[in-house]
Amino acid sequence: MKRKILTLAFLTAVMMLLSGCTEINQDITPESEGFWNEYVVYPLSLVILKTAEAVGSFGWSIVIVTILIRLLILPLMIKQTKNAKAMQVLQPEVKKIQAKYKSKDAQSQQKMQQETMALFQKHGVNPLAGCFPLLVQMPIIFGFYQAIMRTDAIKHDTFLWFDLGSPDPFFILPLVAGATTFLQQKLMMAGSANQNPQMAMMLWLMPIMIIVFAVTLPAALSLYWVVGNIFMIIQTLVINGPDSIKSAEAND
Repeated sequence: MKRKILTLAFLTAVMMLLSGCTEINQDITPESEGFWNEYVVYPLSLVILKTAEAVGSFGWSIVIVTILIRLLILPLMIKQTKNAKAMQVLQPEVKKIQAKYKSKDAQSQQKMQQETMALFQKHGVNPLAGCFPLLVQMPIIFGFYQAIMRTDAIKHDTFLWFDLGSPDPFFILPLVAGATTFLQQKLMMAGSANQNPQMAMMLWLMPIMIIVFAVTLPAALSLYWVVGNIFMIIQTLVINGPDSIKSAEAND
């Protein structure tokens, strides 16, 4: 999990550099230059615009396109979730191997790594499998985030009780975004958060960060977070079944 957190942080930093953080307040148009703008952000913005024309609302357009994007990367997420679940099942065996080779000398550490990898191979588990889905997801998700932020027409539309271009005046969306982020992570980390202090920290840190950001950012982005989180919650429940709820309750 430490490796995955570091990988996610690294990929986020890379995506911010590639996307050009100085352009975040610049509207995306057909004239926007640069690989990131031309082949990632503008096409996603165009999808949002065309969907809004079809359904008559930018709010519903964000909901629909968010679901479509999540469906697009669903096979990768299923693979990542199943691999994480298999890794979790093998943790007791991994700890036995680690206890067997407590010594920090090079030979013991090498044997520990060899036996651990043999255990993973025996059960068909790839400890690096969680990194590839992140590599694919980050450009799409961050690109969609920028498409929402930089599409001028979205800023002037309303949806339900809020303006898409302004923060939610009643703080309902930020709180729902934070709550769904917590629930999503709770389900995904079920059975292992208590065993890993870093995971326990992320369980609380991410929802708080989402709420802080959502209070100040346009409500369109909060809507995207809420819809994406709800999709992920349903996805986790479908893949892991009732066990995910029982494991999450066991962590309380």
